[in-house]
Amino acid sequence: MTAALQTLMPAGPGPAAGPEKPARLETLRGIAQEFEGVFLAQVLSRINQGLGDGEEAEQGFFHDMFNDEVAKLISRSGGVGVADAVLKEMLKVQEVVA
Repeated sequence: MTAALQTLMPAGPGPAAGPEKPARLETLRGIAQEFEGVFLAQVLSRINQGLGDGEEAEQGFFHDMFNDEVAKLISRSGGVGVADAVLKEMLKVQEVVA
């Protein structure tokens, strides 16, 4: 994710201007939502581990896939606020670097 963030940051001094800025904001928002999805998948995985129903390895694999998809859906439908916080911090970093 840092490589993706570094490619979005302007090379020269000052904030970027023009139509490129909204596209950059949407890209950062997408990255933040993706991060939130990964975070939520980890949370859901831990919840399932706590339930400990003695599942076989194949079922565990499908639980992981299910958790990933549920996490993506939660993130896309507004999430739990992690994406907003991550986006806010990424924008702060850009202001400092710019």
